Amino acid sequence: MSRRVAAYAVCLEGGRVLLARYVSPYEDRTLWTLPGGGVEPCEDPFDTVTREVAEETGYESVVERLLGVDSRVIPAALRRIPGDEDHQNIGIFYAVRITAGTIRPEPNGETAESVWTPLDVVPTLRRSALVDVGIALGVSSPPTGHVPQVEVGGLIEY
Repeated sequence: MSRRVAAYAVCLEGGRVLLARYVSPYEDRTLWTLPGGGVEPCEDPFDTVTREVAEETGYESVVERLLGVDSRVIPAALRRIPGDEDHQNIGIFYAVRITAGTIRPEPNGETAESVWTPLDVVPTLRRSALVDVGIALGVSSPPTGHVPQVEVGGLIEY
């Protein structure tokens, strides 16, 4: 089984969440996700999240607090990135506040645009399950840092 550790920014402001539109380099599809990405070797996830926000959105940001951790196994047959084995994604979610910058697409990257999206619009979007996990963590602030698994299907993908 492959494994990836990633850090994600949950930017909630005025009933909106900052989402990034991911465009897959492997297939002709797009979906909404949270700004964030893989932790590089020897990198602290705390640093990963602000680096990824800057790369994907153009914004400078600060981490306000750790929200929680989500772990999910993606069956090999459903992976976006081709592979012949199941994949475990361990996501570390942080509450992040935007401090400066101008929103823009990721230069030479997989994020086509970032948009402040009203929370009531999110259920109508094709999105990664981690969007729902991040919003649930950000809104409910569970003391355990854990929320129930988000079921994939319909508009929700791995």
